[in-house]
Amino acid sequence: MQIPNYEKARSRSHDEVLVRDFKLDNKYKQIGLNKKFYLKTYGCQMNEHDSENIKGMLNAMSFQETSEIEEADFILLNTCSIRENAHNKAFGMLGRIKHLKMQKPNTIVALCGCMAQEVGVVDEILKKYKFVNFVFGTHNLDSLPELLANSFENSKLNIEVYSKEGDIVENIPVTRESKYKAYVNIIYGCDKFCTYCIVPYTRGKQRSRKKEDIIKEVKDLVKEGYQEVMLLGQNVNAYGKDLYPDYELADLLLDVSKTNIPRIRFITSHPWDFSDKLVEVIKNHDNILNFVHLPVQSGSNKILKIMGRRYTRESYKELYDKLRSIPNISITTDIIVGFPGETEEDFLDTLDLVNYCKFDSAFTFIYSPRENTPASKLEDKVSLEEKEQRLYRLNEVINKYSKESNVKMLNKVYNVLAEGYSNKEGMLFGYTETNKLVNFKGDPDNIGKIVKVKITDAKSFSLDGEIVE
Repeated sequence: MQIPNYEKARSRSHDEVLVRDFKLDNKYKQIGLNKKFYLKTYGCQMNEHDSENIKGMLNAMSFQETSEIEEADFILLNTCSIRENAHNKAFGMLGRIKHLKMQKPNTIVALCGCMAQEVGVVDEILKKYKFVNFVFGTHNLDSLPELLANSFENSKLNIEVYSKEGDIVENIPVTRESKYKAYVNIIYGCDKFCTYCIVPYTRGKQRSRKKEDIIKEVKDLVKEGYQEVMLLGQNVNAYGKDLYPDYELADLLLDVSKTNIPRIRFITSHPWDFSDKLVEVIKNHDNILNFVHLPVQSGSNKILKIMGRRYTRESYKELYDKLRSIPNISITTDIIVGFPGETEEDFLDTLDLVNYCKFDSAFTFIYSPRENTPASKLEDKVSLEEKEQRLYRLNEVINKYSKESNVKMLNKVYNVLAEGYSNKEGMLFGYTETNKLVNFKGDPDNIGKIVKVKITDAKSFSLDGEIVE
């Protein structure tokens, strides 16, 4: 049994990262015959892609997926630890599963992902959720076949969570959610240690995949007919710094663009690592889409310093202006309100920066303390009522600029990747090069294709349109 340890999780060395290949032992290939699995995913795109790998392994073990949890022989929660809300949802789901397990005691239940890397979460599972069969973390995703096979033989709770800098495992099977858009991991972990963030503890140190492995994966996706790749990392624009003396994300984007994949995105960027070279690469290559997600978190220099963000509002605005020089670019962000020590003046600085940047959209949150992070130990004098009021005021401004950005697109034609049927009856949906959601009328034969869509209506969070020839 391996229990998470924050001291080990924080350690960083210059040791070479171990790269190993996944191989499924023959003895595990049939254990899922006539069995079904239910997988619930919480969190970011990295978690979503981890779940694609989980499904790939389970399918290779002869399991079938079910959308009905009551039918499942194996239930797995792939969890997120970035905010308290994600915690509550996962534990709420475990409460529901407890009743299912009473009715079907042979059902195997497991929890993985970032929450599994938290000491407090594992303690709570050991105390209150002993019906769980096994828990594993972000560093041993590839051990799922063995852990699951052992649980069918021994129902005793097993914790296998490693707190370490991390390895890279190549060639894990993948069952992708889309036939047209694909996630591609390029870097794992984070070394920034922002004071509010638990990711450096749950995901390990920054470690880049070899460029050859990434480019081969993209080339294979092109052969399979994929139209778009999203290059993933907790701090994606730190790519290469741990691996190459003179090769960064800008260079990788250039090489990926040469594969002739029609659309390339990347997420998530830290402003501190965003180079001028990267700006120029985005500007000068059509298949590198003109969309950047650039979390600012706060517009107050005082709060940014306490957060450990390593930039100022002035340097952020300077980078923002460089990005705005790219024609028709869309820039989105993340903002936290109610951080410990945030005064009304600090909050007004954030509003002032938002009014300057006029972001196309933003993810906004009330600060949520994370276990073992430096910020969780800070005195917090801001009431919940005040935090909620600030969030409301911020969202009013964000939504205004989001609507203005969308209105500017009216009666213009954009390339849209048609991804499937919209929630709006009789319509399809897809995203523009600038990552704007569009619902539009179109023949289902267009699904999976990049089509030209004229924007006919603009709302704060989406657009309506029609295909034009």
